[in-house]
Amino acid sequence: MKAFMDSLGQLWMTDALVGKIGSAFAGSATQHGGNETTLWSLISFLFHLGFTVVGVPYTCKQQMGVGEITGGSPYGSTYISAGDGSRQVSDNEKAIARFQGKHVAETAKKLRHH
Repeated sequence: MKAFMDSLGQLWMTDALVGKIGSAFAGSATQHGGNETTLWSLISFLFHLGFTVVGVPYTCKQQMGVGEITGGSPYGSTYISAGDGSRQVSDNEKAIARFQGKHVAETAKKLRHH
């Protein structure tokens, strides 16, 4: 990932990504595996490149529940999977990811028509 990010220097130098839509998602093998830190690291990088960053607003009600351990935050969709594969991405986490993808697409469409 670092090599890919480092390779974007020429695009940064020419402002080629300014105003483009950017969004981040992450996953970890434990509940406290650093998902939000990972998202913030990616989002900060996107801001430096000039992206318009789109997250997951609280209109996505799946991130409001407390009835289960689940990923997802306003910064982006996340998932928690067990390192041994015993926990897979939950239906709730999938719903948040789908919401984010749709929100990104709708935002890009709105910006394109301005």
